[in-house]
Amino acid sequence: MLNKPLLIIVSLGFTLLSNQVVFADAEQRRQAKRIHDRLTGIPPSETVLTEMESLLGDSTGGKSAAEKALENPAFYNVTLKNFAAPWTNEEQTVFTPLNDYTATVIGMIRDDVDFREILYGDILYTGSNSPAYANSNNLHYEALENLGPVAGNLADETVLQQQVQSAVTGLGSDATAGIMTSRAAARAFFYLGTNRAMFRFTLINHLCTDLEPLKDISRIPDHVHQDVSRSPGGDSRIYLNSCVGCHAGMDGMMGAFAHYELNFTEDSDGNLIEDTAEMVYTPGAVQQKFLINENNFKPGHVTVDDSWINYWRNGQNALLGWSASYPGLAIDEKGHAVGNGAKSLGRELANSDAFAQCQVKKAFQAVCLREPGNTADRSEVDNIVIDFKNGGYRMKQVFRDVAAYCKGS
Repeated sequence: MLNKPLLIIVSLGFTLLSNQVVFADAEQRRQAKRIHDRLTGIPPSETVLTEMESLLGDSTGGKSAAEKALENPAFYNVTLKNFAAPWTNEEQTVFTPLNDYTATVIGMIRDDVDFREILYGDILYTGSNSPAYANSNNLHYEALENLGPVAGNLADETVLQQQVQSAVTGLGSDATAGIMTSRAAARAFFYLGTNRAMFRFTLINHLCTDLEPLKDISRIPDHVHQDVSRSPGGDSRIYLNSCVGCHAGMDGMMGAFAHYELNFTEDSDGNLIEDTAEMVYTPGAVQQKFLINENNFKPGHVTVDDSWINYWRNGQNALLGWSASYPGLAIDEKGHAVGNGAKSLGRELANSDAFAQCQVKKAFQAVCLREPGNTADRSEVDNIVIDFKNGGYRMKQVFRDVAAYCKGS
């Protein structure tokens, strides 16, 4: 028979063990709820929460629980819409209607399409609703969004459908370049200017870098356009020590957009009707915007076609991790990638290490609500990047893995 002191010790041990079990169960439930909240923006039902809690105990480290949360339509209707919306405008705001750019990002993630095709694929997602897609307005997507989360459920393949972009828009297949040739991207980045905005915001949105960090004054300046003054403010040193650092690389690649323009319908007073913006593609003819301000520097580069060259494969920007092999890659005798048109440039950008790293970092920020901030975070991001590449560039897998990592402990 146990004496009294020993009985007290045994009883206390059972109490502590029981409390640990209760605490562990409560912690798993908290983690399950966090995963669901972060991925969908809404709390789970009791049934889903209980199932996710049980899945947290398996060998996947929370990935199975995250996959369960990804079944909720709110991941597509809310989380992914807000994830992609800032990419579709220069202000980088989420307060913009659903459009063909955003819908295509959502659909590609939902369907596990190789996400590199976002920059070169002949792909577009449209709704099954009326009015039908139009090259000259966004009414189709605004109507789809207004249908609400049931009829306009973007998780439903019968509601948001994958299309061949060239068949929907009338562009030739060779002229399509994923979201870069979507109406929304054209409306934002082919408007006025010299189409440099399309190149710059593609870097910001899909390689996670602006031009300033890429500035390299050692690159060949032979493609810098005529519109760039070689003596801004009367001082040529400004050009040589600053301007050329961006323009040598950027102007070498922006020729890919030489055949694209954005046109508007005019009212009776000659004013542009902004809702009628429509992208125009003119194969064989360089848009006039590429030839403006030629008197700034007459000996500068004159665009005669849509050829491009990537001088950033050499020098400091080789750190972007340009691919040594992908379909259609052409390298000149000095190690620069060369090509024609937006599609081939999209392949060059999408096959870089910077592209893969950028997608993972953005998903990490969206789900974990912070930047990767320590050694453990950065190591996990590196591992997810490797899995992303090896797994066929599936973004849904990235969201799953990030959510499992950021579930808390």
